[in-house]
Amino acid sequence: MAKRLVSVFMVAVLFLGMAVGGWTEEAKSEKPQTEKSKKTDEKKSVLPKLTKDEIADLDGIIIGVSLLTRTHQFYRDLEAGLKARAKMYKIELRIDSAEFDPNRQADQLDNYIVQGVDAILVCPCDSLSIGTSIEKINKAQIPVFTADVASKSGKVTCHIASDNVAGGRLAAKAMGEALGESGGDIVVIDHPAVMSVIDRMKGFDEEIKKYPNVRIVGRNPGWGKRDEAMQVMENFLQSVPNLAGVFGINDDTALGALAAIQAAGKAGKIIVVGYDATPEAREKIDQGAIYADAIQYPEKIGTLTMDAIACYFADKKVPKSLPVECGLYGTKQP
Repeated sequence: MAKRLVSVFMVAVLFLGMAVGGWTEEAKSEKPQTEKSKKTDEKKSVLPKLTKDEIADLDGIIIGVSLLTRTHQFYRDLEAGLKARAKMYKIELRIDSAEFDPNRQADQLDNYIVQGVDAILVCPCDSLSIGTSIEKINKAQIPVFTADVASKSGKVTCHIASDNVAGGRLAAKAMGEALGESGGDIVVIDHPAVMSVIDRMKGFDEEIKKYPNVRIVGRNPGWGKRDEAMQVMENFLQSVPNLAGVFGINDDTALGALAAIQAAGKAGKIIVVGYDATPEAREKIDQGAIYADAIQYPEKIGTLTMDAIACYFADKKVPKSLPVECGLYGTKQP
C-alpha cells in the first residue's frame, strides 16, 4: 500500500477489446464464457491475481472518474465494468462526464485533486489537450492511467484499450470483401482528435491497400457524433455520385451515415461498416442495413482498468499497456 501515499491516480478511459469473428451465425452471437475459457483468460492475463488480504487493503480507496461521455453505449458499458469491479474491490468511484468538452474535463480533474481522491480515472476528450492536465498531475506526483483514448503527452502508468489497429484492419477487410473484385469509391467519417481513432484508421488504411480496386476518395471528421456524421454523409452523397461505401469510426457515426443514406433513397446501394457493435448497430446489421462492425468490449476494458488500479495500489507491477482483442460482427447483405 506504499503507493497509496502518493495520493491521486489518473486513469484515461476510452476502446474501443475483441475476438476475431467471421460472417457466420456464430460470429453474431456472443456466448457466455465457460469455466475453461475463463481459466484460459486468466493464464493469458499479465496482471497478477491479488490475495484476499491484498484486496482487503484496497477498502477505502477513492477514485475520481472523468468519462468522455455517457451518451454513447460504449461508455455506459465501460462504466458498468468499472462499477462492478470497483464494488468487488470496495473502491469508491466518483464519476463525472465531460460530454466531449475538454475544458469541462480539465475542471473535473482539477476538482478531483482538490478533493484529495486517491486516484483519477479519465477518458480524454482530446488526446492532445489532455496532456496539459496529465502533466499538471504528474507534477503533483500522481500516477496516470489511460483507457481507450490515449494522451500524446505526459507520463502515463498504463493504457488500457482495444487493439484499435487490429480492429481497423478487421473493418477494412469487411469493406473489401463486401465490395468484392469490382471495388469502388469509399469515404471515411473520422474523429482525428483521439488516439484510439487514429490507431483504428492506421489499421484500416493498411488493410484496405490489399484491395486495389477500393479507393478512399474522401475523409472528413464527424467527431464521433451522430448528427454531425449525418451532415458529413449528406455532403459526401452530393460530392461523390458513385459512392460505394462508407466507414464510420464508431457506431454513432455509422448510424448517422446510414440515416443520410436512407433519407437520400440509397438504402442498400452503399456499404456501411461501423465500429463498436452496440445493440442498435447490431440490429441494423441483422436487418442488412449495415454490413459489419468491428467489435469492442468496453465492459471488459472497464474491468481490466480496475484490475490495473487494484494491482498498482497493491504494489504489483503494472505494464505500460493492456490491449484488448477486437472482433467482427456482420452478415452478408442480400
